[in-house]
Amino acid sequence: MKKLSHWTMLLAALLALSPFSLAQQKTPPQGQGDQGKLVETVRNATTQYVDDVKAATGAGYSPALGSVSGSDHGAMGIDDVNGSLVNGPIDPTHPQALIYEPSSNGELKLVGVEFIILASALPPSAAPQVEGHLMLYVDSPNRYGLPPFFELHVWAWRDNPRGPFVDWNDHVSGAGQSRQEHP
Repeated sequence: MKKLSHWTMLLAALLALSPFSLAQQKTPPQGQGDQGKLVETVRNATTQYVDDVKAATGAGYSPALGSVSGSDHGAMGIDDVNGSLVNGPIDPTHPQALIYEPSSNGELKLVGVEFIILASALPPSAAPQVEGHLMLYVDSPNRYGLPPFFELHVWAWRDNPRGPFVDWNDHVSGAGQSRQEHP
């Protein structure tokens, strides 16, 4: 009889705790912020640049690099950078770079943004973030020829199967295409 009541109590305890653990799984991991909120903020702030590169130019953005492709998958597209924003502040409504994907007909389509800040613009041991999302540290030397910096991609206009904040996007192409100035 004692054995039965022990198992009954254990089962009751497990059942009582299950809704709590299921509810906990719906909460995003600590430090990750609300992914949908940042993507929505970026979309709202960059709507005017989706199909209008001239609007981006008028807002201070200009081509910085040709199309950046991954060595084994995906791409980052073409960055149009607003140099006056690179040393901060980090503001989710004013990304430092707009990421465009060139189409086969030469038109450019906004697919995401990149938040960038030079490490030298921050106090030592800083851990910059955008709306609760930690930025990635890129040391020097790097493929871009830049001093150490922090960055965060937000794929607001193109789905990324690896997640909205992963650098490389398998749904973006543009290898071998670049431009020096806007058409």
